[in-house]
Amino acid sequence: MAYEVLARKWRPQQFSDVVGQGHVTKTLTNAIETDRVAHAYMFVGSRGTGKTTSARILAKALNCEKGPTPNPCDVCDSCKEVMAGNSLDVIEIDGASNNGVDQVRDLRDNARYSPARGPYKIYIIDEVHMLSTQAFNALLKTLEEPPAHVKFIFATTDVHKVLPTILSRCQRFDLRRISVQDIVDRLRKGCADEGITITEDALLAIARGAEGGLRDAESALDQIISFRGMEIQEDDVLAVFGLVSRNVLENLTVAILKSDVPSIINIVSDMDQSGKDLQRVVMELMENFRNLLVVLYAGEGAAALELAEAQLSFYQTLAPQTEAGRVLRIIDALVETDGRMRYALSKKTLLETGLIRCSRAAETVTINELLKQVADLKKNVESGAPVAAGVAETAPAYGAEPQKKKTASNDDVKLLLEKWHEIIDQVGKADSLAKSSLLNTAPLRTDDTLLIVGYDPEFSSDLKRLEDDRAKLALARAAERHLGRLPTIKYEELKADDPRPLPADSPVNDSGPDSTVLLTKERKWYANPVVKTVVDAFNGEITDIRE
Repeated sequence: MAYEVLARKWRPQQFSDVVGQGHVTKTLTNAIETDRVAHAYMFVGSRGTGKTTSARILAKALNCEKGPTPNPCDVCDSCKEVMAGNSLDVIEIDGASNNGVDQVRDLRDNARYSPARGPYKIYIIDEVHMLSTQAFNALLKTLEEPPAHVKFIFATTDVHKVLPTILSRCQRFDLRRISVQDIVDRLRKGCADEGITITEDALLAIARGAEGGLRDAESALDQIISFRGMEIQEDDVLAVFGLVSRNVLENLTVAILKSDVPSIINIVSDMDQSGKDLQRVVMELMENFRNLLVVLYAGEGAAALELAEAQLSFYQTLAPQTEAGRVLRIIDALVETDGRMRYALSKKTLLETGLIRCSRAAETVTINELLKQVADLKKNVESGAPVAAGVAETAPAYGAEPQKKKTASNDDVKLLLEKWHEIIDQVGKADSLAKSSLLNTAPLRTDDTLLIVGYDPEFSSDLKRLEDDRAKLALARAAERHLGRLPTIKYEELKADDPRPLPADSPVNDSGPDSTVLLTKERKWYANPVVKTVVDAFNGEITDIRE
């Protein structure tokens, strides 16, 4: 006897065997039990979800010798003929090759004759959307008022191409894509029946590649068995279909959340050298971050994802260490990358740049986090507490170690003097108006909670801008990177013998009077009202002075 592929061998023969379509099978079962079977049904869904299978089971249930019954016996002559595809009363028609008016006219004429064996003559028209408009119109009258012994069952993947006048005469069922977990469970059961040893990761890889179609998964498994035999590992599935392992996808997800660009580049390079489908990698990453987003928002309700336990555990571990707004930005960047890759010549380059953008999105503070900081600041101002004490910590990048608090030391001021230009540049990114004013300042003293900053009395007009809460917060944040603690900022007038920071282009000298210098020409020009107005307006800086 010729070999029968698994997709045909494992085809469901009862409503209870249909996977993932309980809303369809329950409705059809109740209709048969209550004698409310309609004269026309429309099954809609993507490939491999059970449209033709459900149509055949319904035909078998209506014409079974013990029926109509929701549980056909599968042993009577009528059931056997339907299963073998040679029943005279169940006529399956391919809509693609029988799409003209003449074929529909023949169908309409033959429908008048009584069935040969069972109580009903059943027409199953697959891919019915392929019928021409003229063929649809020729079918309308018969479809609306067929003979009592005729039932129509239509199946289509493109329901929008079916005329509304046809849809209005049918009961419509939308078959869902089958979940990954349902596909895994069905394949596991089938492999156990066939004596095939297969790992959970291999089953998961096959189910991921099937994209919701059980028939695709069964065909893929059939091909893997031919390639590997009766013992199948995940690597076998990945090698045959060019898929990426779950472990690699999880590592790439973590690298994006940690903004680990070197790891991202290395992983993409390895996938490209292994011949993986980089376009598919983007789609699976989107699925990963979508699942993470559901876990972030749903919490305990995330079990509705119907994921394997190991996958769900991974997302639940990630969730407390990131923020939903950042994940949404990553998904937006992936969607944009996916659209560009469809027309790109170098998919690897585009994927690398797209994932780097994702990593930057993962470390950027969100609006919600900033609003929380503002709310905390407002609360502390109203209560009279120090402004800096109310600063909310932003969510750290995934895997980042929390900073340890440091105590003040004599070396802290020396460190700040050396890094003062870098600190001023950092403040300029958050508050461009405060940058030029800070060029006339220097750190004087610091302890566990305070940072005293001196200002040049020659430029006391800048003090009002520096006392602004936004400028103070920006300076405190910039100083925190070097002190390891978030200080409260206070200002005092600089004295003649107070130390000043070295110019940005000067070498650092740790000893002697050379470690303190006077204000540079650059700072004086920053203080010039005309120059200051231009610099502030364009958020610029002075790079060269010619007098």
